[in-house]
Formats: sequence, structure tokens, C-alpha cells
Amino acid sequence: MNREAFAAGLASLGLELSTEQFEAFERFEEALYETNEVMNLTRITREECYIRHFLDSLLFHDLIPSGADVLDIGTGPGFPAWPLAVARPDLQMTAVDSNGKMLGFLKENAVPNLMPIQYRAEEWGVREAFGVVTGRAVAPLPIQLEISAAPCEVGGLVLPMRTSTDLEAIQRMPVDLLGLKLEKIVDRVLPGTDITRLFPVYRKVSEGSPKYPRRWAEIKLNPIGSKKLWM
Repeated sequence: MNREAFAAGLASLGLELSTEQFEAFERFEEALYETNEVMNLTRITREECYIRHFLDSLLFHDLIPSGADVLDIGTGPGFPAWPLAVARPDLQMTAVDSNGKMLGFLKENAVPNLMPIQYRAEEWGVREAFGVVTGRAVAPLPIQLEISAAPCEVGGLVLPMRTSTDLEAIQRMPVDLLGLKLEKIVDRVLPGTDITRLFPVYRKVSEGSPKYPRRWAEIKLNPIGSKKLWM
């Protein structure tokens, strides 16, 4: 995708980047695919990078309040954290992942408002610290919400990036156990594709039970909600 096509996609999302920001995306794309030749960072082809990585990461930027402290759980090589940090310099991004090679790449392509941290989210122990918690392709919805709710501050938002296949799960998930309340479901079509993303908007209304998140083995064995539905 050339710069003009990328700019058109951004404009459809209500974003306009400076020359310096465009150049940052170009450098990141180059670094990502050079490194990908020797280290498995992404299965998305280079031809799809601007749509499937960059625009996809920015598809919900308008749901994130100005100046928010944002946590991206399971960031991998930096999605959605890196595009959000570059396109929205008002945000302070923290990107958590347990994979050292992924975070090593992200640290080598750092930006001032993005802090990579290597940790398993369910073992991190951070609570009530972020205004927004998000994540892409982390885990099935019940698992993603369980590891996302605790680090979100009361009054903040949990904004998981999901697909249309998750609609039933979104509607049935008993999120009150986690101190969350579903405010709305926003659907967006990824520019240049027929792919629809769902963004359930959860408000953290209370601290929730201190027993969450549980250990990973227990979360996988018995996810919150109907066991038959999620297993």
C-alpha cells in the first residue's frame, strides 16, 4: 500500500498524519519484515501490512479518550500499541507480552510514549492502573476479559478487539464478576476489506472480585461463563 492509499484509509478513520509520522510507519514496516525473515514475528504478508496491521490497530482509536494511559495485552511485535502510540502521541501506551523476542523487536523500534514490558498478564499483579485496556488476538473473549479487567482502573474502559463471530459471547458473558459493565458494541469495517471488527465497550464500574485473574491453567480449564460454550 502506498502512502496515498494509507492516507485515504486513515482519513476514513478520522486521522491525518504528519510527514514524520508517515515516515515512522514506513520504517517500522521495513524493520518488521526484515526481522521477520529470520524471526517469526508475523504471518501477515508485507502486502497486507498497512491494512491488516496498521489500519486494523487504529480502527478504534476514537473510542480511546484523549490523554489516556493505555495497556495493550499480548502486543506481540507491537499491535495495536505501536500504531496507536505513533498516530496518537497524546496517549501513553504500555505494551505487555510474555514473548521476549517480540518485545525485543519492539524495544528496538521504540517511540517515546510506548513502554514494552515482558510479563504474563495474569501474573503481572498490576491493578487499577490504566484508563484503557485493550488487546488483539489475545485469547477467547472470557480469557481476554479476565486478564484485562484487573489492570483497568474503576471508571476506565476495557476495549477488546474482536470479530463478528464473538457477538454471542459478548452478549452472554457475565462480566459483572469482573467489575465490568457492557455499555455498547461498536462494529467497524476495516478499510479496503470486507472484514468487520467488533469492539465491545466495557466500563469498569467496581474493583470486582480479588480472585481474578486466576492462574492461566485454571482460566483455560474453566473460563468465566458457560464452560460448554467456551471450551
